[in-house]
Amino acid sequence: MLLLYLLVAAQAFRSPTALPAVPTRSFAATAGLDEASVDGKSFAGAVYKFVRPHTIRGTMLGALCGVTKAITDTGAVFDWQLVPRAMVGVVALLSANALIVGINQIYDQDIDRVNKPFLPIAAGELSTRTAWALLGACGLAGPILCYAAFSPFIFKLYVLGTTLGVLYSVPPFDLKKRGPLVAGATIAVCRGFLLNFGVYYAALEALGQPFRWSPAVAFISRFMTVFAAVIAVTKDLPDVEGDAKFKVQTFATRLGPNLVVKAATAVLLLNYASAVAQAALFSSSFRRPALMLGAHLALAAALLNNFRLYAKLKATDLTSALKRFYKKIWDLFYLEYALYVFI
Repeated sequence: MLLLYLLVAAQAFRSPTALPAVPTRSFAATAGLDEASVDGKSFAGAVYKFVRPHTIRGTMLGALCGVTKAITDTGAVFDWQLVPRAMVGVVALLSANALIVGINQIYDQDIDRVNKPFLPIAAGELSTRTAWALLGACGLAGPILCYAAFSPFIFKLYVLGTTLGVLYSVPPFDLKKRGPLVAGATIAVCRGFLLNFGVYYAALEALGQPFRWSPAVAFISRFMTVFAAVIAVTKDLPDVEGDAKFKVQTFATRLGPNLVVKAATAVLLLNYASAVAQAALFSSSFRRPALMLGAHLALAAALLNNFRLYAKLKATDLTSALKRFYKKIWDLFYLEYALYVFI
């Protein structure tokens, strides 16, 4: 049923005359994937889908908030002469992001034809040769820019994160197939610790400030590492059919999606509880502990409501329920960064 629905949806996105029959925006919102609602017949559209925009939002939001946090923590006055260097950092991050998600699509073509037929390589909108050319440019540009603009330590962090992301998909390493714990840990380290710590450190360096641990940065690095681990697990929820067909071992295929949803909700609730506890017990370490406490209680309530709606919807449409649940996890991820700059 999942395969049939996705194939029909993918065909609808390609054919304007079919749009009334399949609610494109509704499907995209449910899936939480912008690329599902984009026409990939043009080269620009195919490239847009290829770079997986929902992952870019998380990367750019984390980078923007990390820079903002460094400025507010140090009281430094932003110098517009730093803008070119900041833009170099943005391009380097985008290059790494595109390289990691693009490599995954090249090596997962067969699986994507089942799970995500709207992706450009799986849909035949972007050739493998063109994809390799794009990734070659990203693989060269990112490290070169990072090496030229930042210190050796930042460059090493960048290379470490990019390498882990590439090894996630590339044989013979293929970390995503080494079991769900290895796959989850890889994503958690890259999107949780390395992104948040690395951007903050690079921002301090650019501002000419010595590195110092900020309680808020330590908090977000730890909190988002846990959150990224949950995303690493829940991203497999809509892909159970294809993963099972190609014998990809994930928690969703091994334990069943319903148990994974419950476990992910429980882990995130504990994560929110830890944030509330930190705000209450170590209030002097944060600028606005009351906001930190109240906001995380509200986000925890939103998480519980997400689980309630999943439980209600799964009885009639499990596929839609899983996609919606996963999309809302990303929404909570974005909201955490919006909160971060104020605490």
